[in-house]
Amino acid sequence: MEKTTELKKNNNGMHYPLLTQPYRVKRINNETHDTFTLHLEPVNGTNGNFSFAAGQFNMLYMYGVGEIPISISGDPSHPDQLVHTTRAVGTVTKAMRKLKRGHVIGVRGPYGSEWPLDILTGKDVVFVAGGIGLAPLRSAMYHIVAQRELFGKVVLLYGTRTPIDILFRKELERWKSRFDLDVYVTVDRAIGTWRGYVGVVTTLLSRAPYDPRNTVALVCGPEIMMRFSIIELKKRGVKVDQIYLSMERNMKCGIGHCGHCQLGPTFVCKDGPVYRYDQIKHLIDIREV
Repeated sequence: MEKTTELKKNNNGMHYPLLTQPYRVKRINNETHDTFTLHLEPVNGTNGNFSFAAGQFNMLYMYGVGEIPISISGDPSHPDQLVHTTRAVGTVTKAMRKLKRGHVIGVRGPYGSEWPLDILTGKDVVFVAGGIGLAPLRSAMYHIVAQRELFGKVVLLYGTRTPIDILFRKELERWKSRFDLDVYVTVDRAIGTWRGYVGVVTTLLSRAPYDPRNTVALVCGPEIMMRFSIIELKKRGVKVDQIYLSMERNMKCGIGHCGHCQLGPTFVCKDGPVYRYDQIKHLIDIREV
C-alpha cells in the first residue's frame, strides 16, 4: 500500500519532519459529553499542496502542552477543510477541549497508510465501527457516498456504549434515509427512549445484506471489538485478504523514530495505521503483542 507521508521543508529545502504548521480553529462541534470535532483552517489562508488520503492521521500540537496523533475525519476531496474528531481523555485532548474559535494549534502530517479505496470499485463494502472508531472510517464513507454508483452494497455497522455516545448523529440519520445505503446502529446498553438494536456491533454482521464472496470490510474500533468482528466476518465467508483494520495504538512521533507504536516488525505510524488483516494476522492474534 502506497505511503503518502511527506516531510516539511524550510526555505533552503532542508527536511524538518517535526515542523508544525499553524492552523486556526474555525469551528468546534461537541459530538458527545466527552468527544468533539475540530474544524481547522490554515492561518495564512492557504495550505499549499496539502492533501490527505482516507485513513491517514495528523499530529496535532497544543503549544506548551504536547502533541498527539488524530485521524483525519473529514472529506479527502476538501483538504482545505481539516477535520479531526477525538475524545477528551488525556492532558493534550483535555486542553484541546478548551479551545475556542480563532485559537491556533500546530499541525504536521499527513502520515500513514490509507483505506484501500482503489480496490473497492464493483465490490460490496462493509464498514464496521466501534465507538470513536467511526471517525477514521468517516473519510472513506465520504468518498464512497460521493461516487455511490461505483460500488455494490454499502453497509455501515456502528456500535457504541449507549445512545448518548453516538457520534455524527445528523450525518448518520442522513445516510440512513438513503435507499442506496444500509446503516445499522446498535448500543451495548439501551437508555432513555432508545428503540433500536441492543448488543455488540458484531451481532449486526449476520443481519446486514452483503455478498461475502464480493465484500471488502473496513474495520476500526477497540482491538477486542476488531478481533471478534474478524471472527464473524470470516464465519460469513469474507476472505482474510479482504479485511482491513486501522490499528491506532501508542503512536507518538508519527515518523517511526520513537518506537512507541511498534507492532512486531512494523511501526503503526509508518506501515499503518491501516493494515490488511492477513498481513498482520500472526501479530494481532497474539494478545501480548
